[in-house]
Amino acid sequence: MASRTIWKGAISFGLVHIPVGLHTATTESGVDFDWLDKRSMDPVGYKRINKRTGKEIDKDNIVKGVEYEDGQYVIISPEEIADAYPRTTQTIEIQQFVDAAGVSFVYLERPYYVAPINKGHKVYALLRDTLAKTGKIGIAKVVIQTKQHLAALIPSGDALVLNLMRWGDEVRSQEGLDLPKAGAKGMSPSASELKMAKMLVDDMTGEWDPEQFKDEFKAAVMELVEKKARAGKTETVIEPQEESPAYADNVIDLTELLQRSLKGGRAAGKAAPAAARSSAGNAKKPAPRKAAAKKPPAKAAKTAGKARKAA
Repeated sequence: MASRTIWKGAISFGLVHIPVGLHTATTESGVDFDWLDKRSMDPVGYKRINKRTGKEIDKDNIVKGVEYEDGQYVIISPEEIADAYPRTTQTIEIQQFVDAAGVSFVYLERPYYVAPINKGHKVYALLRDTLAKTGKIGIAKVVIQTKQHLAALIPSGDALVLNLMRWGDEVRSQEGLDLPKAGAKGMSPSASELKMAKMLVDDMTGEWDPEQFKDEFKAAVMELVEKKARAGKTETVIEPQEESPAYADNVIDLTELLQRSLKGGRAAGKAAPAAARSSAGNAKKPAPRKAAAKKPPAKAAKTAGKARKAA
């Protein structure tokens, strides 16, 4: 069964635009416990509570603030938040290509399968095979649902995988950790210790099979759920209906730009992104935006992560 396309756009680098769609590559494996009112079996939501008074407040009295200093908040209006949102370009814009081995797995966060659409299969295969043979991955920026992400475009078998990444300031430094230094005196194992450790690793080595590893807690809970369901111990819960999100479909097939970029020189390559953006803009002109807010003071930089979450 084919998965639903959650995003449509294009991979862009130089003169090349490859029309693609994103598909979720993972699923949550934990047990989803819902809150229910035991008296009526109605779903239970979260109340908006004033933490000081303990009283419930109306949503119209709620504003969004960012803690600038200890106990000091800067209030950001919905309009200011909207202005700060990045403009949706429907483009996975590759910034550069890097050695795959040079990117730590610590930066990888959430994978998506990338599939070609609108006759983009040949150029898609060319990019995939080129990355696989050169050992490179593409570092890109992409906007998904008004949020800008750093991402890695990685070849994986027949597919390209777009793995959303953590920004550099979201990964903590190893500085301050009590780590044994490589090659330090007193830390280097003896030849016999290395030999025994290698034998143990070899003895435990096998082919990677994800089906061998299961969430034991989930399995135990779901076994209990099935047992109770078979015994007729179920309750009827009426959930509110939600509308399916709409996704843009303004994809421009610019496969011919590949041939032009291969025939052209560096000068043509510099002019291409502007031309491609112009073509895409004619297809669907974005709404005008106000100027972005100025960069916050240096001492507010450490709160940048909170600001993104608050938005």
